[in-house]
Amino acid sequence: MTVQHTNRTGKTYYLHEGRTKTGKPRYFFSLKQTGKGKAVERIPEGYEIYEHPENAQVFLRKRRPKIITDIEKNLVEKNVKQRKRSKRYRVDCKDEYITIYESDADLGELKGILDDFLKHIPLRSGVTADEAMSAIVRAADQRYTAMLRFHLVDKKHRKFVAERFCFRGAIDDWVFLGGPDDLKELVARYTELLETDQFFDLP
Repeated sequence: MTVQHTNRTGKTYYLHEGRTKTGKPRYFFSLKQTGKGKAVERIPEGYEIYEHPENAQVFLRKRRPKIITDIEKNLVEKNVKQRKRSKRYRVDCKDEYITIYESDADLGELKGILDDFLKHIPLRSGVTADEAMSAIVRAADQRYTAMLRFHLVDKKHRKFVAERFCFRGAIDDWVFLGGPDDLKELVARYTELLETDQFFDLP
């Protein structure tokens, strides 16, 4: 059976193998189960499936060394889940970075509009209003933007530096906020400013 992965928007991708110009194997995911490339029945040794947090695109990448611990990732995830507004957040770990991505969609407001709308339109046989709502919300929740990250700068003492992404045209890059410090302190200090105007005035 072909290796497959269903991403957060509900799309199913199938793993295929092609060849580079030098004859080396090249792996890629496609929405088509058959077609270009040879179907792959198991994930190759040393590789892993990766879903990009920004756009839910699916890749097969070489397995990377695990530098960020599960405890550190869970600390950030637990904190962003406590945000009161309806913005969706995703936490991704890559190398020495823990990055928080924010959804472009205000799903709380969207759900309110859709809930009233779906009460007044006919649905395809067998499809409930909740199922239709979930499908629409998944489609609206596709785009995420990197907002805040924590950079592990001292592996021995587990000290991090906090950075936010600056969207000013002249910069468009990560800017320093604070640290080195314990991750718990930095997370508490900066994640509470997400969804506020004050966040964009930092540092």
